[in-house]
Amino acid sequence: MKVTEVQVTKKVIALPDPWTPAWHGPKEESVTSLEFSTYKIHTDEGITGIGPYTGIKDPSFVIGWDPFKVGDFWERYVSGQGKAYTASGLEIALWDIIGKAINSPIYKLLGACRSRIPVYAATSRIMSREQHIDQVQELVAKGFKAVKIRLHRPNPRDDLAIVKAVRTAVGDELKILVDANQNNIPLKYKPWSRKTALWMARELERLGVYFLEEPLPRADIDGLSRLAASVEIAIAGGEHSPTIYDFRQHIISGAYDILQPDVILNGHIGIIGITRLAATAEYFSKKVIPHVVSNGNFPLAFAATLHSMASAWNCPMVEYPYDPPFLTIETLQTFVEKPFIIEKDGCIALTDGPGLGCSVID
Repeated sequence: MKVTEVQVTKKVIALPDPWTPAWHGPKEESVTSLEFSTYKIHTDEGITGIGPYTGIKDPSFVIGWDPFKVGDFWERYVSGQGKAYTASGLEIALWDIIGKAINSPIYKLLGACRSRIPVYAATSRIMSREQHIDQVQELVAKGFKAVKIRLHRPNPRDDLAIVKAVRTAVGDELKILVDANQNNIPLKYKPWSRKTALWMARELERLGVYFLEEPLPRADIDGLSRLAASVEIAIAGGEHSPTIYDFRQHIISGAYDILQPDVILNGHIGIIGITRLAATAEYFSKKVIPHVVSNGNFPLAFAATLHSMASAWNCPMVEYPYDPPFLTIETLQTFVEKPFIIEKDGCIALTDGPGLGCSVID
């Protein structure tokens, strides 16, 4: 089998209102639309694979490639160790072809150990106390067993007050996760110091928060490792790590308890990258809870992430961006035939369809 053609398609998803995510800061422009952009890889056997677009405008170098040599492709074009291609979306499309050719979902080809993955609702905005409480209660009613709250208000004590209010409102059964977004520069807010991060981690620990994400910049490995060693709450991070090798010092120094690679965000992770990182993390008794982009390519990135996670036991849950009316099934999954919908147990079931199991509406 050989690749004969690669197409790049683009569709625009209009949001119902201007959206200002927490990581943009208070003075940046709001988002009014999302892009659902894809690679379609065609083969000489009539099989077409689909993957999320990751920035390569001319992917013609894939023509002639044997999709079954996806490992070689990952080493050359995705790993970040070879040519500077951000080709994780193409790697995902090749896996889709392989699964369709064999008539098997990708996760079974990788060595499945489960077919259901717990998810957490990743909210995206800085809101008032009442808005946060109402939103979390609605998410619990929809079946979510874990919810992530965004921080980094001008005064960190106001952040803590929000988490305390939500914990009081929903009780101890809900897993609360917290994202400080301190690796997003510029934040338009004063960044946390190491002292502030330690104070916040200890306070969140008292509230039973499951993890604290990005309390310090990713490059501050010393600060992160000192913080992680000083508290019981899990310290998480790594969504901006450009390659899996970028996690090396974070793992060795104990900077992260939970690694958060993103299958497409930087274009150098991919399905193989997450499976390799999960195996390495297990050796060091670390967990992997992948980050998933909250853009128009969410369903394809999410599908690839689920398949990667299903072959590893140390991936306890995955991010599911959900923040009505901006991040919803209607906005993020409008161009797929079967949206990913959370079930009553707080999990999402992997499909038994071949490849990604994600059919796109043309």
